[in-house]
Amino acid sequence: MRVAHLSLGDFRNYRAAELTLHAGANLIVGRNGQGKTNLAEAISYFATLRSHRVSSDAAMIRAGQQSAVIRMRVAAGERDVVLETQLNRTGPNRAQVNGNSVRARELTRWFTSVMFAPEDLSIVRGEPAGRRRFLDDALAARLPVASGVLADYERVVRQRTSLLKSARHGSRGSAAVLATLEVWDDQLVEHGVRIMLARQELVRDLAAPLAEAYTALVGEDHGPRLSLTESVSGSPRDVSRETQPAPDSENAPVSRETLSARFREALSEVRGRELERGVTLVGPHRDDLELTLNDLPVRGYASHGESWSFALALKIALATVIRSESPAGDPVIILDDVFAELDRGRRERLMAVVSDFEQVIVTAAVEGDVPDGLQWHRVEVDAGSLRERDGVE
Repeated sequence: MRVAHLSLGDFRNYRAAELTLHAGANLIVGRNGQGKTNLAEAISYFATLRSHRVSSDAAMIRAGQQSAVIRMRVAAGERDVVLETQLNRTGPNRAQVNGNSVRARELTRWFTSVMFAPEDLSIVRGEPAGRRRFLDDALAARLPVASGVLADYERVVRQRTSLLKSARHGSRGSAAVLATLEVWDDQLVEHGVRIMLARQELVRDLAAPLAEAYTALVGEDHGPRLSLTESVSGSPRDVSRETQPAPDSENAPVSRETLSARFREALSEVRGRELERGVTLVGPHRDDLELTLNDLPVRGYASHGESWSFALALKIALATVIRSESPAGDPVIILDDVFAELDRGRRERLMAVVSDFEQVIVTAAVEGDVPDGLQWHRVEVDAGSLRERDGVE
């Protein structure tokens, strides 16, 4: 899979822009503030339906305009697909595939990318919300239908929390409120268990490629590990070790029925606190991903270089898993201003790891930060103006 062409209209600092990209290594270079990351953001939007920089789509619409249009031609094997989205300040966004109107979430079925960006450091050093976002984006990239499950779960959490808040200010123990809460409990468990099982499988499958990628980047094995802390059980579950365990092992993968029962038990245990606080206290939206190096938490113990290497290895592991499973081919690899954060050795090792993917898109403010010796398709960015030039350096 690769991006063949990108068209922008009133997106960020671009009134209009046309960008052609090639298979292999693409370099988008220019001084800071010229619009390099905006191009990477537009491309990755089709994979996640959100920006990696801001929480609101409105921020991506050019100042003074009411909408922005992103159109992208994707080549997957012998087939080309044209994806388009219109971001609106008011009203819902619009989406098209080959000129036919579709629901926005359908776009993610046609394009997969893995982005590496400075913001990734927050996965290992930031709050749990950033790690949950990584998990959910990874699920959607691995299996696009997961986007619908995640959206349904978020809707249920909002509705259930709204009911809890209204009960908090009214007759919270009334039979009607409790009966309605039970209906939302059923949906919370149904969607939540699907997400939890998918996350457990993902963490198990990331374990081996994570270790390989970290060693490839650093040159040493620091024992990078992943585990899930699930609010329904209240303790970490090292699902990364649950590869074909004995049936009676305490680390055996939990069945859907067992997990559903635990979820319902947890909801029952916190019912009083939820009614008092007006908050949904258990479920995937309260879980966390535990990251360790040498059996110590990355957050608080790892150096800056180790933290960066862990974050990069995590993304490489995800790209590796997607590549092994996707019938559409490799995910598009996007490195957005990452080389500036790394020393020369890590830059060269990172590029060596990703260079065999079908398409790699790199943005950089300083061309000297980019590893030498590759056949780059170069695009220079200057105040929203694009100019192509190719060559080997």
